[in-house]
Amino acid sequence: MASKSNGDAVDLPAFFADLVRCETRLYNALNDRLRERHGIVTSQFEALRYLRDHPGSRVADLAAEFAIGIGATSKSVDRLEKHGWAVRQPNPSDRRSSLLVLTGEGSQLVDAAEKTFTDQVAELIGGALDGASASAAVRAISELRSALERDQIGTPTG
Repeated sequence: MASKSNGDAVDLPAFFADLVRCETRLYNALNDRLRERHGIVTSQFEALRYLRDHPGSRVADLAAEFAIGIGATSKSVDRLEKHGWAVRQPNPSDRRSSLLVLTGEGSQLVDAAEKTFTDQVAELIGGALDGASASAAVRAISELRSALERDQIGTPTG
């Protein structure tokens, strides 16, 4: 059920529920389309895109970006490696960590999946919100994310 607001009074628990349910439904729809067309899921696409756009990243960088634990991130990278989409290389400035690099196959996959992802997001969100509503939603969610990240709220400890 959608949240209700009266003037400036907003039902924040209902907003939270709407936000989480929207995220889940969008993620599931993207999973379905990416799996159908490219054999990957949204989390794999996002990791591959991050590695493409941030060369020389470490597992810790991925974990920080996606606000997930180091262990879960490392297991995700293990799966990317198993598929041949990424490799760990020694970090010349820190022997305790590795740098993550996309393989040629990983680069091709993320580039091909990007159009599917972008088109599906445009269809799902653009089909539901007009320009003004979409702009307001983008601003509000961006401000909320910035505040949470600035204050390190919801950052995993391990």
